[in-house]
Amino acid sequence: MTQRVLTTESGAPVADNQNSATAGAGGPILLQDGHLLEKLARFNRERIPERVVHARGSGAYGYFEVTDDVTAYTRADFLSEVGRRTETFLRFSTVADSLGGADAVRDPRGFAVKFYTNEGNYDLVGNNTPVFFIKDPIKFPDFIHSQKRDPFTGRQEPDNVWDFWANSPEATHQITWLMGDRGIPASYRHMNGFGSHTYQWTNAAGDAYFVKYHFKTNQGVRSLSADQAAELVGKDANSHQTDLLQAIERGMNPSWTLYVQLMPAAEAADYRFNPFDVTKVWPHADYPLQRVGRLVLDRNPDNVFAEVEQAAFSPNNFVPGIGPSPDKMLQGRLFAYADAQRYRLGINHTQLPVNAPRATTADNYGRDGLHATRYGSRHDKNYEPNSYAGPAQTDAAHSAPLPVQGWTGTHEAPAHTKDDDFFQAGELYRLMSADEKDRLIANIAGGLSQVSRDDVIEKNLAHFHAADPEYGKRVEEAVRALRED
Repeated sequence: MTQRVLTTESGAPVADNQNSATAGAGGPILLQDGHLLEKLARFNRERIPERVVHARGSGAYGYFEVTDDVTAYTRADFLSEVGRRTETFLRFSTVADSLGGADAVRDPRGFAVKFYTNEGNYDLVGNNTPVFFIKDPIKFPDFIHSQKRDPFTGRQEPDNVWDFWANSPEATHQITWLMGDRGIPASYRHMNGFGSHTYQWTNAAGDAYFVKYHFKTNQGVRSLSADQAAELVGKDANSHQTDLLQAIERGMNPSWTLYVQLMPAAEAADYRFNPFDVTKVWPHADYPLQRVGRLVLDRNPDNVFAEVEQAAFSPNNFVPGIGPSPDKMLQGRLFAYADAQRYRLGINHTQLPVNAPRATTADNYGRDGLHATRYGSRHDKNYEPNSYAGPAQTDAAHSAPLPVQGWTGTHEAPAHTKDDDFFQAGELYRLMSADEKDRLIANIAGGLSQVSRDDVIEKNLAHFHAADPEYGKRVEEAVRALRED
């Protein structure tokens, strides 16, 4: 086999990669040693800004295969035929911790899927929970600040976490999910994924449906107790990354079955609660799960930095037949996610291999910028409209228009008959077994009892009492017992 030649970044062969050039055997290093300077300068720049949230992640490639006919609901071409396969990339992540954080911690998990469709990339950016802590994006920076390291102590503070939740009663449902058994998945393979938000599907006739996505793991749901997680973190902080990597390398390819809930658009206005409120779920009795297809992961990335760290997702990456809903949190993410990647990776991050479309080529009038690699022919113009042979619009909207009305200004969402922040948290609590309730109470009390201010504790207790009297009473008693020890 021919020996590969070590080169500089410009392709010149390197004569000596073990010794710097010096003025004599014992002399100082010379500025003329271009290879040394290039290596050190590149090393200084090898790290990019980590994601503000979802920094710690793992990913893999695979495919999505349609198993059921959904053409009555959407004209998305990659969903148009039973048996059709579309290449995918799935990135899992924890939310609150930094890039060096452990995997087996109590935290929501990101579940972001990139479909490389023949009509461009479609990004479905969700979590392993069907709900979220807040319902308006204006609160998101404050929420994340409360979960991240305190600017004075430099650590995550129970006071901050529970103080924000005390003043955000809509978080009660997600807190019940997070502090329950599914708050620490045993692995990425053993958890469900959700689109969380409400999206829109539009069929060929122009009929609109609102849709929620559910990816059900085919490996079965498995979770860790707080004690099991602490032990695992001590043994392997990268436990979920290790598990995913090794499973795929052994050919034990994880898979999920995709189901959707579909609501005819006309039913949204009169539904008993706001269907676009991401702190709530749609009961399956109202809108049953309908199977769509199967997601399989079968190939590990060759380079974690190039493919997992530089993978960029945006909920605004839609394809014809799929679009947004009036979900306020989703509307905020339509801007924020893509903008975060422009900051982290640059304006041309969509030209990186992991982010570039597969079956189509991006063809537009965007030009130049850092790391630009895509150019048209020498005669292409960089403006539109023009009289030459550049790309032209299709005039076909991806999804049905959303109705708007009323005066501009800040508004609370219109009230529905069951629009309160607690009833679904109570329903979730009452669905739990006795053992599940015991662990939920212990997890909540363990954190809430560390809060220093009594008024913050009382506000949180009021939320659990409002969700279910027994729920509130048990949390209150458990917190009191821990604080009296």
